[in-house]
Amino acid sequence: MATKVLPLRQERTVAEATEAFLARSMPATTRRSYAQTMGRLSAAHGGLAVSALDGSTLERFATEYWSECAPATWNRHVATLRSFTAHAQRQGWLSLDPAAVLERRREPDDRTKAIAESSLERLFRRTDVGVREKCLWRLLYETAARAEEVLSSDVDDLDLENKRLRVRRKGGDADWLHFQSGSARLLPRVIGDRRAGPIFLADRRPGPARTPAAVDLCPLTGRGRLSYERAEYLFKQGSLKITSRGWTLHQLAMIAWRGTFFSPRWVAAEWRCWWSWWSSQPVWALKMTRARS
Repeated sequence: MATKVLPLRQERTVAEATEAFLARSMPATTRRSYAQTMGRLSAAHGGLAVSALDGSTLERFATEYWSECAPATWNRHVATLRSFTAHAQRQGWLSLDPAAVLERRREPDDRTKAIAESSLERLFRRTDVGVREKCLWRLLYETAARAEEVLSSDVDDLDLENKRLRVRRKGGDADWLHFQSGSARLLPRVIGDRRAGPIFLADRRPGPARTPAAVDLCPLTGRGRLSYERAEYLFKQGSLKITSRGWTLHQLAMIAWRGTFFSPRWVAAEWRCWWSWWSSQPVWALKMTRARS
């Protein structure tokens, strides 16, 4: 009796597997984060067959690029590599997981690094800080939003009249961020005459070899979207004018949740959460709520 031979899956290179990995359905913020890690991997080992990608190769690669980074940055890149190798296993391109050798690093919880609001106001008042940076920092401070959510927003997501900004949450759900007068004064100066494209733009146009997706380009200026890494660097450099250690964007957003209950920052964040729930309810549920009260 003849034996039935099953065809093997077509061999993929790391570059081809990366392209397929990033082409899956996922939030734009996740794709941008993944692309930063996978772009490095493709540049270093793009021509290598995925099946030849082993633990020692990935370990050397990750150590070369991110061994000196903060634990949170290291863990983010490791998580991306693990997600990629898991996808390759599901597709049949890998039999074992080479990313299993990459260990997460402990992220210390240091509550002594909280930013004092008085120090932050000093940074906002400095004349040697650009309008774009001041606007982004104030927006994060006033809304307690994740930096990725704000940086991913476009000009047509902005409702200046009602002081709110439409964002996509980590899971892909749409939501409104409600900001205050400080951001409302700065946003028109950042946007200018633009009617489309990202709100926060990079300083220069991208080179031919690094052209981003069309959704990340401004149709008027040709400049790309400001990246999280660049925004984090600018905030660190700006805060070094106030403190010797510098701050992170995560610390900036967390100010809204610090301190006693019913502080202005806490109330603003709670109001945003309550309004998000209320606006998502069907009309019949709202009528029942009013009837009970």
